[in-house]
Amino acid sequence: MSDASERYRRLSSAFTAKIEAVPPNMWAAQTPCTDWSVRDLVRHVVEMNGVHSRRIGRPPPTGPGVDDDPSGAFSSVRDHVQADLDDPAQAEVEFDGPLGWCTYAYAIDRFICFELAIHGWDLARATGQDERIEPSEVARLWEAVELAGEKNLRYGDAFRGTVTPADGADEQARLLAYLGRRV
Repeated sequence: MSDASERYRRLSSAFTAKIEAVPPNMWAAQTPCTDWSVRDLVRHVVEMNGVHSRRIGRPPPTGPGVDDDPSGAFSSVRDHVQADLDDPAQAEVEFDGPLGWCTYAYAIDRFICFELAIHGWDLARATGQDERIEPSEVARLWEAVELAGEKNLRYGDAFRGTVTPADGADEQARLLAYLGRRV
């Protein structure tokens, strides 16, 4: 099992637990991504998990929709991505994407694992759950930020501008502030 596969398994399991802990009355709540409700954020993560499958010629799974079953929708795409990561023939397929030429496993590790960690924090913040990101993961996320560069990082609305962190902020708070989150 590759590091990418194990990391995806760990982060996607944590994201699943956060989805399953969302109280029914919180699906319309606003997230730190100001244009997204909790349901919109989960929809984004589900869609982004499927993007790289299409890049290697595999359609994303047909599972429940986020509107009807957010947990089921994420679980369906999560299992699909995990199966591809666990299959060396799929994990090592190369494609030209936003990170340049890379393998499916590399793209999932650098892009989707980043999304799972940061949007996991967004989901936790919006729904009153535990917001901690493992310190080792925070260090990897900083590496991903540096690798992506400003242009790629700020491509959409999810990681707009930076926010000034509080004096004495820890590494997680500084990372989140850099990504536009108010901690």
